[in-house]
Amino acid sequence: MYRIYSKQTRRSFLSNVTGAGAAIALTPFASWALDDIDPRVAAIIAGMISIDSHNHIDVPLVTAEVPGPVIDLAGDMKLSGFSAVCMTFAVDYQKLPNPEDGYERFKNGLASMDQQLLNNNIKRSLTMKDLRAAHEKRQPTVIQSVEGGHFLNGKIERIEEAYKRGLRHITLLHDNDASVPLGDIYTNPAKWGGLTAFGAEVIKECNRLGIVVDLTHANPEMVTAAIKLSAHPVILSHTGLDSRLGQNENMARMMRPRLISKEQAKQVADAGGVIGVWTHLADSAEEYVLNIRALVDVAGIDHVCIGTDTKLTPSYRPGSFPGKPADAALQSGGNRPDGNGQNKLRVGERTNLVWNDQKLGFYYTVVDAMLKAGFTKEEIGKIGGGNFCRIFDVVTK
Repeated sequence: MYRIYSKQTRRSFLSNVTGAGAAIALTPFASWALDDIDPRVAAIIAGMISIDSHNHIDVPLVTAEVPGPVIDLAGDMKLSGFSAVCMTFAVDYQKLPNPEDGYERFKNGLASMDQQLLNNNIKRSLTMKDLRAAHEKRQPTVIQSVEGGHFLNGKIERIEEAYKRGLRHITLLHDNDASVPLGDIYTNPAKWGGLTAFGAEVIKECNRLGIVVDLTHANPEMVTAAIKLSAHPVILSHTGLDSRLGQNENMARMMRPRLISKEQAKQVADAGGVIGVWTHLADSAEEYVLNIRALVDVAGIDHVCIGTDTKLTPSYRPGSFPGKPADAALQSGGNRPDGNGQNKLRVGERTNLVWNDQKLGFYYTVVDAMLKAGFTKEEIGKIGGGNFCRIFDVVTK
């Protein structure tokens, strides 16, 4: 990754920039490799709440394996530059042979995350006030999310149960239908007419309680119906424009059904919603920023955010036991892009190792590329966190 180098020294920068220097000196989000970061990038990140609207934190979903291997979530967040991530997990990667299996896995996933957050001294942010307070203290924080309503099994009261456990963001659908479907999935044949009656009930309950509704994985008919029904703006946390297919033909064929049209992007924006740009189909930070620019040109600067669909922490491998560290080769500390340890991971999977030439944590890399592409500080602030925060504030009030 090429970088703009400042003639200022680290010391002169910290002493000469009014206000920003003190913030950078204190913030853990910039402290790990400040000498290697363009001071302008460091200043922008230190002065904003930055959020990944869709980040998978792998945890065990089986009772006997809760809470799973020790992970360095706090360390990986500090490395990334993000103030917060929407910490999500899905329960349908393996088949759900019984209707209540999704609920059991959901409870285990939350219990695992409870312990991992405790281990990392991280709290969930339930409102915008919590996000601001964490940022002022320079503490990483998370917004609890789940991908797919499989845990509901037709029981609407479970939304409030999840809310009381800290859930503030739900992607209604994932790859497979729930036992009681909520709507049509964009990668599967349509058979529910878009939004189902139960899906509509779930949206209304999320509106009542204060949970962000995420329509990623929903087909166009469901998106249209959900937007009309929802009392609050919705988000599509991780996708991209179907005109931006990248250079890998095989990857493009696989991801094409998961992308949205310009018309759908405008529809979400016109309803006040926000769309997250994922890292798929971008082979470099520069190409990723071009994908952001393309969506901004269609939806507007106030309706785009970041939703990487990556993993900050190592993938969880079933069979680990509570308290047992993850494989040393997969520990976050052994895979930092600062030269400490060797990268033995698949490029593109981990947030801080998305691209082959990545030298800095994810958001530092992206902000650097956005500046070079002509984005202003204010525009970066909106895309990097401000737009998502606007939705989160409206919904959780």
